[in-house]
Amino acid sequence: MNPRTTDLILEINNIEVVYNKAVQALRGLSLAVPRGQIVALLGSNGAGKSTTLKAVSNLLTLENGALESGSIRFQGQDTARRAPQELVRAGLSHVMEGRHVFEDLTVEENLVAASYALTGRAGAARPDFDLVYHFFPRLHERRKGLAGYLSGGEQQMLAIGRALIAQPQLMLLDEPSLGLSPKLVEEIFGIIVRINAERATSMLLVEQNATVALAVAHSGYIMENGKIVIDGSADRLASDADVREFYLGMGGGGETRSFREIKHYKRRKRWLS
Repeated sequence: MNPRTTDLILEINNIEVVYNKAVQALRGLSLAVPRGQIVALLGSNGAGKSTTLKAVSNLLTLENGALESGSIRFQGQDTARRAPQELVRAGLSHVMEGRHVFEDLTVEENLVAASYALTGRAGAARPDFDLVYHFFPRLHERRKGLAGYLSGGEQQMLAIGRALIAQPQLMLLDEPSLGLSPKLVEEIFGIIVRINAERATSMLLVEQNATVALAVAHSGYIMENGKIVIDGSADRLASDADVREFYLGMGGGGETRSFREIKHYKRRKRWLS
């Protein structure tokens, strides 16, 4: 599928991101999220995945980062001069790595706090706590308890639930499987699929667990050193032998290899033969 022929909710065009006016984190990165689809953004630690999400939600300045060039368009509008809270009110929710719930507030109070994202939004419905409890029944059981006493999986549910309260058109999900047991990962990702299917919520999913990410995504991109090195449908990426080798991170002799090195080797092999 060519994303240019599809209604795109998010377009990232050739962006460059620099931290501390010196360290380049993203180098000419481009990707697109078709409306209503889940797009996986994969790569090793330090590849630039979280930086990409922060560039979209305009949180870079909090870490002394800056978008030096390129453009990001959300729902057809350039995001460069839009404050993070304005983007949230426009329908973009960012579920950051590490959950970041208000530990001293109850589950219900966390959801109430999230409802302020609807303030001033034209046509916004009333905050729907029942919708959150529909997807996360466990949160309903613990709605009067402090968020700090929730398990890691329950805190991840609450983080996604707070994003749902804001009635997003696009959700940015940063490492939702981090620190969770395989059973909880399966549960969380099952709910992500349901939210996408039942709410038609578009998603850009950053995840190190490539297997589970590609199992739920429609398409994906793989990053290395701040750049996209391969993209395609989730099925194609999941079955690509080079992608499998890239994620194992080891060649046959035990040495560390990058995806770029694998591609270079294959081109050289064809030339020599």
